[in-house]
Amino acid sequence: MKNESIDIYNNGEMQRDFTYIDDIVDGIIKVLDGERKGNSDWSAIEADPGSSSAPFKVYNIGNNKPVKLMDFVKVIEDKLGVEAVKNFMPMQPGDVYTTWADVDDLIRDFGYKPDTTVDEGLGRFVKWYKEYYK
Repeated sequence: MKNESIDIYNNGEMQRDFTYIDDIVDGIIKVLDGERKGNSDWSAIEADPGSSSAPFKVYNIGNNKPVKLMDFVKVIEDKLGVEAVKNFMPMQPGDVYTTWADVDDLIRDFGYKPDTTVDEGLGRFVKWYKEYYK
């Protein structure tokens, strides 16, 4: 909005799993309020690092839908009514082309999967941003 350039790495040729904050909060609440049980089939000999006999587990909470970075930028531009000044950069060392959350355990154990679209989430964010920074 200030007409300053934004750096876009790998020329925008990457995908990320953008997740709206309300979906993250809802997922955390589902896990906290849900039934806790250990994996009765767990074995120290053939251990599954994502499970144990204890009633605790780590869950990914994400949208599980990788979005092209340039599509993400385009939605922000559309919602703001401003075209970004883009400074295309090479891939950063150690970065990856595509990432996304595997939410299969979250769906199986709690029947929950984040579902706010990038368009809807960015629309809410831009509305809030414009009101907050008037």
